[in-house]
Amino acid sequence: MPYDPEGAVLVTGIAGRLGRLVASRLHREVQVVGLDRRPFPGRPKDVKHYQIDIRRKKVEELFERERIRAVVHMAIVHDPRLDAEEHHSVNVIGTRRVLDLVLKHGVRKVVVLSSATVYGPRADNTQFITEDTPLLGAERHGDLRDLVQVDLYANTFLWKQPEVETVVLRPVHIVGDVGSPASNYLRLPRFPVVMGFDPMIQVIHAEDVVAAMMASLRPGVRGVFNVVGPDGIPLSRLLREIGRPLVPIPGPLLTAGLFCMVDGERFARDVGFRPRLSLRDVIAVYRDAAAQPARARR
Repeated sequence: MPYDPEGAVLVTGIAGRLGRLVASRLHREVQVVGLDRRPFPGRPKDVKHYQIDIRRKKVEELFERERIRAVVHMAIVHDPRLDAEEHHSVNVIGTRRVLDLVLKHGVRKVVVLSSATVYGPRADNTQFITEDTPLLGAERHGDLRDLVQVDLYANTFLWKQPEVETVVLRPVHIVGDVGSPASNYLRLPRFPVVMGFDPMIQVIHAEDVVAAMMASLRPGVRGVFNVVGPDGIPLSRLLREIGRPLVPIPGPLLTAGLFCMVDGERFARDVGFRPRLSLRDVIAVYRDAAAQPARARR
């Protein structure tokens, strides 16, 4: 991979399971510095970890001390122990803080991890949503408000600061060894499903999301991109393939906003990204998995 060897890549949210996966892949290619208020036991020896809240003034000392040439920002929390105000502070104010420091310290590349759920469900959506579609996910689903605001702020930064190669990634549902809502659901011993509701669903393995982030760090990559995995599949078929009981229930148990199909052609065309792991690989992860407690972070 043609990385500039000068300087380090700062990874925010590095102590989460997806962050750990990024660190384990990225440190083989470039110096990695991590930022997360959580501890990072078992980190690779050549990865520096700053255990600091992203909103604190000490974060600027990190930028001053380390030679940061790129930032991978994925410090978006979904913690039920935090109230809405605290979520907003960590997610939105924290993102603004990082991007302000990127600009102040002359960092030339930033990759922000968003999600395809920011689009939200609408009757007038095209079959496959493109990156130019308005972000309406928070209209009916308040829990997506922070994520939409982070995405919009990163978009504004992208267009206002052309000297920084900003990339905003909107992956479909991330599955694999992560604590995402989709992954937690697919580990349940029984799958609750809504009677009469069988949406198409798109998933992508965490390994492919990491590959997408690494591809986004290449010089010249800039823009907003949907990131898709294998072809979409009806939810009922995916659950039957995994092979655990379905429990039909009445009413809107599953958030409809989680089910919108997106078009990943722009990322494939402009960056050359293709997912490596198939639906068969995804199904294999969960087929024999024992039920695990849901976790509230990626």
